[in-house]
Amino acid sequence: MQVSIETTGGLERRMTIVVPSDSFEKQITQRLKDAAQRARLDGFRAGKVPLKEIRRRFGRSVRQEVAGELMQHSFFEAVQQEDVAPAASPSLEVLNMSPGNDFEFTATFEIYPHVGLGDFSIIEISRPTAKITAADLDAMAEKLREQRKSWEPIERGAQDGDQVKVGFVGTLDGESFEGGSGEDVTFVVGQGQMIKDFEEGVLGVTPGESTGFDATFPEDYQAENLQGKTVHFEVTVNEAGEPRVPELDGEFFAAFGVSEGGLEAFRSEIEDNMTRELTAAVRSQVKRQVLDALEQTHEVQLPAAMVAREVTGLREQMMQQMTQYAQGRNTPQLPDDMFTEEARRRVKVGLIVNEIIGSAGLEADADLVRERIEELAKPYGQPEQVVSWYYSNEQQLNQVQMAVLEDQVVDHVLECAQVEELASSYEDIVAGRTLAHPQDDDHQHDHDHDDGAVDESESGSA
Repeated sequence: MQVSIETTGGLERRMTIVVPSDSFEKQITQRLKDAAQRARLDGFRAGKVPLKEIRRRFGRSVRQEVAGELMQHSFFEAVQQEDVAPAASPSLEVLNMSPGNDFEFTATFEIYPHVGLGDFSIIEISRPTAKITAADLDAMAEKLREQRKSWEPIERGAQDGDQVKVGFVGTLDGESFEGGSGEDVTFVVGQGQMIKDFEEGVLGVTPGESTGFDATFPEDYQAENLQGKTVHFEVTVNEAGEPRVPELDGEFFAAFGVSEGGLEAFRSEIEDNMTRELTAAVRSQVKRQVLDALEQTHEVQLPAAMVAREVTGLREQMMQQMTQYAQGRNTPQLPDDMFTEEARRRVKVGLIVNEIIGSAGLEADADLVRERIEELAKPYGQPEQVVSWYYSNEQQLNQVQMAVLEDQVVDHVLECAQVEELASSYEDIVAGRTLAHPQDDDHQHDHDHDDGAVDESESGSA
């Protein structure tokens, strides 16, 4: 096999590969012989069809089939021989596959760029720090109580904080309008779920009663045709209830998987979960800063094929999300340029991270992987089953390993970077308010950020 390679511009390479004719023809002949053993043709006994007849009928298609397989195999051997690293699948073109001639084809592809690592010591990172206080625990306990509040029916007039279910008909200049009527619409009075005048209009109305009032829409209302307009509403309050927040008792604790130890055990469980959430938030925010800094301090030539692949992935992800909310309606086609900038950033950061992994000889630490999986499993009622599930699921395990490896890259950079400890509070850190920009870590592939301080799962199932 003869191989030559040329640079056609930037990262693009064109490789010309020539396979000797006898090798190519030998594979074709063998494929035809195999076909002759299986062929069933009219006028011939099974397995007795002459090779000449098989070649006449199937020679062209077999030649194309062998050519396709040979290109894939030869390209793989050629890139190893030439020590080049394709960044994506090649574009293959046959130059000559005629009988009696050497088989010749080209493979056009982009290679991975050279990534020259910069000076990590110029990177400045702010690491938020906080201690979980008794006040934080009290606030979280109240938040959990509020989340589990119920609504007790009332017969008095509705007040701020009550939940009401209403039916209404609105008219603008005596005419009905789109979105101006509803049945069994539920909202909490005073929480801004409806426009202010509407919520004030139901104050004092008892269940079963009706009322009428004018309401003015805000100037910045989402429906432009209603901005600043005054509408008349006829409203009937069908149901109403006042909030009842559960007590901190055994029944409440049991709902969060705490069956023994009372309030002290419940607060300890809260603290454990808040600690995990705080740790994850700090890790996420520091990681985002490091990855952003790497992206800003390095110049990398990006393979167009890698960017295009990332654009496709981002678009498909958004389309899936849109489809979930479309409720049967057609979703629009999204142009590539909506995702190009983010795709380029992700590809660039990925190339830099991979270079750090290679240059530093980093591998996912098995102990850290185990620790991360146990951390993910801890909120579940039977964490050992969750741990076993991760280790039996190659895809999920690989995601955790990659996340751990990314964290090891971050730690590697932090060893050289300038890190400033930034004192803050639990609430500000997990809400992303401590740093100048809220940290939404797009690079985090493992789901190690808890949705709440106490996971309500009483039995673990992944």
